[in-house]
Amino acid sequence: MPDAAIDGPPGAAGNVRRESAWHIITADYRRHGSAVTNGAFVSLCIYRFGHWGLHRRSPITRGLASKFYGLMNFFVANITKIWIPPRVTIGRDFHIVNNEGSLSIHPDVVIGDRLGVMHNVTIGTNMRPGAPLIGNDVFIGTNSTVLGAIRVGDRVRIAANCAVTTDVPSDSVVVGSPARIYPRLGPFR
Repeated sequence: MPDAAIDGPPGAAGNVRRESAWHIITADYRRHGSAVTNGAFVSLCIYRFGHWGLHRRSPITRGLASKFYGLMNFFVANITKIWIPPRVTIGRDFHIVNNEGSLSIHPDVVIGDRLGVMHNVTIGTNMRPGAPLIGNDVFIGTNSTVLGAIRVGDRVRIAANCAVTTDVPSDSVVVGSPARIYPRLGPFR
């Protein structure tokens, strides 16, 4: 299973400990309403299998896992409208708050711990190389886009209907399109 527990900034070398696949899947299950039929939970299971298969040493195992992932993802992604490629790096406690619409994440995106994301969100490129790096304890509201080789700091709240194309410092609130960045006015919890 993926390197789900990250102690430090996303992708920091040497700060990774592995959690069991069972622990990760049950945590996803609880976080997404304890329902096997929840589209967000099913999509995350498919992503986790694809991510696991991508990191197999044996080319045969990697190839078989890739084919199985592709087949499963073809059906699940077209039903749930949630596209999370196996190359995406996701930290702990990723939560798709509402899967009533689509969610699309670019393969090169790196997501920290505890990202909450609503429906109709795109996290990807801006027709140029580079994808977003999202910190810990971030929330992205409905109909928002986070595009380009940008860095979103820790404890950031991105409101609904935002188009974020610039770096966002930690402890900020982002509103509007184009995005306006404001410092937090009180403690986030």
